[in-house]
Amino acid sequence: MGPLEDRFPPLRQMPARVDGIVVLGGAIDLKESADRGMPALNERAERMTAFVALARLYPHARLVFTGGNPDLLSAGPTEAEVARVLFAGLGLDPHRLVFEAKSRNTRENALFSRRIENPRPGQIWLLVTSAADMPRAVGCFRAVAWPVLAFPVDYHTRHRDMGGVPGLVAGLKEFDWAAHEWIGLVYYRSRGWTSSLFPGP
Repeated sequence: MGPLEDRFPPLRQMPARVDGIVVLGGAIDLKESADRGMPALNERAERMTAFVALARLYPHARLVFTGGNPDLLSAGPTEAEVARVLFAGLGLDPHRLVFEAKSRNTRENALFSRRIENPRPGQIWLLVTSAADMPRAVGCFRAVAWPVLAFPVDYHTRHRDMGGVPGLVAGLKEFDWAAHEWIGLVYYRSRGWTSSLFPGP
């Protein structure tokens, strides 16, 4: 997980102007949301809280949430539908928000969001997602000619000098996530969905 999360460092200085902010789906527990009738978030929830904070920091920026339903056999709600309820409850102006609800993976997040927004050269767009997902996500956005500024959040590893070893359950979950990302990087590159194997700054 460490090399994935450290590939794009946190921004040292925030830009004076931001034209738009994109947050990737993946933080919403769709089954629990449907079962309980209210938004339910998972361990990647920081994507959503960071997005809200950035929306308030840049009140004139376009706001895009991108996420459908990755389960092909499910007829339930999309992440975008749940996110709409969540953001309204957190006080975001619905007129600022754009929801892309068809994407099922990171490549489609980039492709479908670009079709909606058609970003212009010179615009500054922040991309918000978990730090471990950022290399693959940035690679996908670059592949559709959308230069984005990485805003990684939701870290699950510590710097080496801080020490600490995760417990067995946490360690297995991190291993599973890391394996998903490394295999995803190889698969996305082999499909031509990214232009490099390990996209970086």
